[in-house]
Amino acid sequence: MNSVRACLFLVISIIAFNTLASIEIYEFESDEDERRYQSLITELRCPKCQNQNLSGSNAEIAKDLKKRVYKLISQGKSDTEIVDYLVERYGDFVTYRPPVKPSTWLLWFGPFILFSFVGIFLLWRTRRVNKEASNKPDVDREKLQQILSSYPGETKRTDDK
Repeated sequence: MNSVRACLFLVISIIAFNTLASIEIYEFESDEDERRYQSLITELRCPKCQNQNLSGSNAEIAKDLKKRVYKLISQGKSDTEIVDYLVERYGDFVTYRPPVKPSTWLLWFGPFILFSFVGIFLLWRTRRVNKEASNKPDVDREKLQQILSSYPGETKRTDDK
C-alpha cells in the first residue's frame, strides 16, 4: 500500500512540476507594455502549431518567440516593428491577418471568386432546367392523349383549356 502511495505521489509531483515549469513570468515597466505583450502573443501564430497563437502554445519556438516579443517591447519597439520583425523571419503565416499582396490574393479573393462561379453556374442551370420544363407539359399531354385514345372502352378526358 505504501508503494502505491509513493508512486501516486511521484506522478502527481511530476505533473505539478511540469505545470509550474511552463509558466513564464515577465516583468514590465508599465501596464501598457504588459497589455501590448498580451495583445501581440494573442494575435501572433505559432509557426510550429496548427492554428494556435503564441499565448496558447507550449512549443519551444513559441516560448522563444514570447521571449523575443518581450525583449523587443523592452527595447521600445512598436507593435508594427515587432510584427514586421517576426514576419520577416517566419513569413506571413505568423500573423492571423496576412496583408493583401499578390502572393495572398488567392487567399483573400479566392472564396469570393469561387462563390461567384458557383452562383453563376446555379443560375444558368436553374434557367436551363426551367426552360426545358416549360416545353415538356405539351409533349406529356400529347402522349397522355395517345395512351388514353388507345383504350376504346374508356371515356376520353379532356383537360384542355
